[in-house]
Amino acid sequence: MADEHVVRVVGSKWGSSLPRRSASGIAGAALLVASGSIHLDLYLTGYRSIPTIGWLFLLQVIAAYVLAVAVGVTGHRLAAAAGAAFALGTLGGYLLSLKVGLFGFTEVRTTAGIVAGIIDVAAFAALAIAALTALTTATVTARTTAAATDQDPGRRRVPAVAATAVVSVVALALLGAAVATPKAAPAASVTAGAQLLKARPIGGMEVLTNASGLTLYSFAPDTPSRSACYGSCAAYWPPVPGNVSAGPGVTGAIGSIKRTGGSTQATYDGHPLYTYIGDSAPGQDSGNNLNLNGGLWRDVPVAAAG
Repeated sequence: MADEHVVRVVGSKWGSSLPRRSASGIAGAALLVASGSIHLDLYLTGYRSIPTIGWLFLLQVIAAYVLAVAVGVTGHRLAAAAGAAFALGTLGGYLLSLKVGLFGFTEVRTTAGIVAGIIDVAAFAALAIAALTALTTATVTARTTAAATDQDPGRRRVPAVAATAVVSVVALALLGAAVATPKAAPAASVTAGAQLLKARPIGGMEVLTNASGLTLYSFAPDTPSRSACYGSCAAYWPPVPGNVSAGPGVTGAIGSIKRTGGSTQATYDGHPLYTYIGDSAPGQDSGNNLNLNGGLWRDVPVAAAG
């Protein structure tokens, strides 16, 4: 009888601490992998060249995969809680970069970003429920002398699920508001008169700027007659309208090309011109040498065409 009592005590003690993999925990781990995979694709296709943001994307990918493995393998409530907090933090970083910019980088609304944001909310919800359910179950199990009605974790789980639902709805609402009203790009406006292109010293050389003093860029995949930047690319790199003329010191050949849709885009020495959403004031050239949206971006030196 004594041995049987010892077995029961030991079994109760260790059995309650063994990993318990809930369906919500497994779903949350899978969603973390999905979010990490989207960020990995963005990192490999250009974000790795963005100062600070590139490293943050890499860390996000690593952390997402590590937490997913931890949740899936251990099933521990602390791993689930860490994954939930991480998913919510990732969403917060995305919202900040959309509205005010983050480390000098301003995000724009893209399908990948919206999908990743929704996945982050879903991951938070699943992992938060998994963590709170495990905590509630462990608390109830520990009270081995309580009445049977108090041992039902279902009743105690309701407030936790409700709180998770409220946070998830708020997060989705913030995401919806952010993508519905993204920060405006500093694109040149079209006016009745031609806008002067200017020369400005940046980094020890004279580079081309628009009438507002924002640095202008060329895109390596472009040709003298065709822009390769459309869709989300054009949201990051607004094309310069074709109604431009040369200001003092700008001696290169100015022209224009037709874009899909019928608008015109200015060119300089055969290079279609763009501004960059990451530049918010004259004298900045944060887009220079970025390998983003399918090719290399360079500021445009002011050089004589002949």
